Amino acid sequence: MLRPVTAALAAALFTLPALAQASDVPRFAEDPYASTYEPVAAAPVLIRGATVLTGTGERLDGADVLMEGGRISAVGQGLSAPAGAQLVDGTGKWVTPGIIDVHSHLGVYPSPGVRAHSDGNEMTNPVTAHVWAEHSVWPQDPGFAAALAGGVTSLQILPGSANLVGGRGVTLKNVHSTTVQGMKFPGAPHGLKMACGENPKRVYGQKGGPATRMGNVAGYRAAFIDAAEYLGKHQSSAESSNRRGRGDAGGSNGPGKRDLKLDTLAGAINGDVLVHIHCYRADEIAQMLDLAQEFNFQVAAFHHGVEAYKLADELAQSNTCAALWADWWGFKMEALDGIQENVALVDRPEGSCAIVHSDSGEGIQRLNQEAAKVIASARRAGMEIAPERAIRWLTANPARSMGIADQVGTLEAGKMADVVLWNGNPFSSYALAENVWIDGALLYDRANPALQPRSDFVLGFGSKGGAR
Repeated sequence: MLRPVTAALAAALFTLPALAQASDVPRFAEDPYASTYEPVAAAPVLIRGATVLTGTGERLDGADVLMEGGRISAVGQGLSAPAGAQLVDGTGKWVTPGIIDVHSHLGVYPSPGVRAHSDGNEMTNPVTAHVWAEHSVWPQDPGFAAALAGGVTSLQILPGSANLVGGRGVTLKNVHSTTVQGMKFPGAPHGLKMACGENPKRVYGQKGGPATRMGNVAGYRAAFIDAAEYLGKHQSSAESSNRRGRGDAGGSNGPGKRDLKLDTLAGAINGDVLVHIHCYRADEIAQMLDLAQEFNFQVAAFHHGVEAYKLADELAQSNTCAALWADWWGFKMEALDGIQENVALVDRPEGSCAIVHSDSGEGIQRLNQEAAKVIASARRAGMEIAPERAIRWLTANPARSMGIADQVGTLEAGKMADVVLWNGNPFSSYALAENVWIDGALLYDRANPALQPRSDFVLGFGSKGGAR
């Protein structure tokens, strides 16, 4: 007979799987830190007579955008305003979907940029798939408000690139909240951050390895071998339980104790966690595509990829996005062979998925201008790229790579009303976001100081740093 304390403990342990049993979600895809995000209530909004880039490849001149109930209601010409709607004159202005940054470290490397706030790299082991970036995000980072002023409405926060496997990323709505759960994009899948090349071997070369690129690949393979075995045990246990009429894969005959690291890696193999890989060189991108084939997972996007242009066709054929800088290159050896036409060349094949990302608390404030630099570089090389195509680098394509394209990234009826009104062509050097709506609520207004969010670390500090 169990003693009273033991019995109580046993009851608690068997209660937890029962909670998981109520859902059909695999345990490595469950989120115990679920989103508590709630859209701000807002009246309908009708923007009239603007140039609209829908994010679908269309440009509509003199068009209207209607937002109702936090969603895009209609896009077209001559739309009628419902009762109580706010009317916005879009004459001479441009409208786009909200900008989405697929690669940000806001909150995990926040401002003020001090050592106490450096929480993006868990540099204790080459494989730290068990850590989640959301548990480092500081919502008071003033960078979020600065990004909002640049038209950024959603962003993926990733761990740094020190490790072979750095941990899970999280997708946020760019709204103010006291907690990160209040910012979490409802239903968005987690991302998994991995890193190729110089970074892991530099960090761990004097700490037991890996010290070489072949050591890097051996480390990825060892981790995924463990994960594949773990996944196989989980699936076998689930099948066995179902045959016995039990839905409890975590019971006494289940696959055993949970492993947070292997949960994440198994989720990547299973497609529940989307794989994002920091990878510069073309040869390493090709190797990682081979790794994905070996362990039967899909790479959502390669990040930074200064040599992605060498594999543009292969990336398109493998349904893999490339999240790239406009013109960062040459700052270290593996970035030496970059070209400023990189994004434009990756964008050319049928089925391509080119993305302009930031990786920077400053760059995220002007992603529209970063994309404009790509257009200019392409034009000098004889490639003319229309604004209606280029806007996809900032909206539809990052949404695709983050698994949220059914909700955001384009101005289509039924999608979240994440919308930016620009004072002109967003790819002009003089372009500014005038208004930014998230889920149909006006959260930024360049003309209204009351709608220009300020963090606690911006308010109340004088030029000498003292509070006043």
